[in-house]
Amino acid sequence: MTVWDDLTGQPAAIEVFRAAAESSTLPSSAAAREALAATDAAPTAPDSMTHSWLITGPPGSGRSNLAYAFASALLCRNGGCGVCSDCRQVAARTHPDLAILATDRVIISIDEVRRLVSASQFSPSVARYRVVVIEDADRMAERTSNVLLKALEEPPERTVWILCAPSEADLLPTIRSRVRSVRLRVPSTDDVAALIMKRDGVDHALAERAARESQSHIGMAHRLATNDEARARRAETIELALSVSSVGDAVRGAARLLDIAGADAQAITEERDAEERAAALRSLGVEPGQAIPPGLRSQIKALEDDQKRRATRSLRDGIDRILTDLLSLFRDIVLVQLGARVELVNEAIAADVRRAAENNDSSSTLAAMDAIADARRRIAANVAPALALEAMLVTVAEAGRSASRKVPQ
Repeated sequence: MTVWDDLTGQPAAIEVFRAAAESSTLPSSAAAREALAATDAAPTAPDSMTHSWLITGPPGSGRSNLAYAFASALLCRNGGCGVCSDCRQVAARTHPDLAILATDRVIISIDEVRRLVSASQFSPSVARYRVVVIEDADRMAERTSNVLLKALEEPPERTVWILCAPSEADLLPTIRSRVRSVRLRVPSTDDVAALIMKRDGVDHALAERAARESQSHIGMAHRLATNDEARARRAETIELALSVSSVGDAVRGAARLLDIAGADAQAITEERDAEERAAALRSLGVEPGQAIPPGLRSQIKALEDDQKRRATRSLRDGIDRILTDLLSLFRDIVLVQLGARVELVNEAIAADVRRAAENNDSSSTLAAMDAIADARRRIAANVAPALALEAMLVTVAEAGRSASRKVPQ
């Protein structure tokens, strides 16, 4: 068993990081800059090691999992065996030479990056390297990115930075010029299903359906395969979109979608919030059921404020998951309308998809997909989610009625 065994669908990227971890030399800062400057003229050697890395790929492709596997391989005395104390500490995010920045908020603050940059200056305490991981590097504002840029320009000799982001375009050009990029692809349905079966012990049919309906998003596939309520919420979302036919339906449907997103977000955060609060109270010496002393209330209040910010982001993520599911539905419908011989994402309700395809035309389905894209942009621009969802469903209803008048009965 090694730290690479639980990764799936990324053999080329794994080979790059495995070879780099096995390389015994980390170039000096000046040599690293020269190597990066030369990458436009000549490809980087596949087994070369460098100070700064960027892992890009679509959501659910396993960016952070690969980052921590690479960190384990760098910090482990056995090159990433997966079972030693070093690997267990990396898995628990407690290794003394591992620094992490993973935000549950919408943006990463400049103070967080400054603290991380300060921590990166220390020499490793027990391992060959000090490894710094930023999971959501795309959530940094320009001013914050410039703080990180200074650290990437002159990294300590034994510090390795690993940044994760959906794409290179999400980072400043000056950041991109100082990192070695490794792009991940979307894992296949079969790869994700095999991983879910191995890790979660579910049967093949459920694992395959979860992998397909999550569109190969590993985290969502895990939730759909192991959580009955998550599957029920997704099914209700799809059913609601298929049944909307009037403005009244759209208004009621938008309110219900918002409730579903809220319930999904609460299910994800509730247990974690309780565990964090209990751990904080234990660390402060407060017994269960005991009143919090006045001198400690500010620390608990800070934790609660962080949890509220996380809840806001979790709700946004829940809404985006709903929109992704709806997009998969209308994608299936238009493929059936166009006669494409492609596997459906929502194969479990193929009969409903084909019925919707027969009762509408492709132009109305494409209009619905445009409405979903518009809703995403509006929510990202801080339009009230309820209004954005209402407008989306009104467009879906209008497109459906317009198409029904065109389709011969």
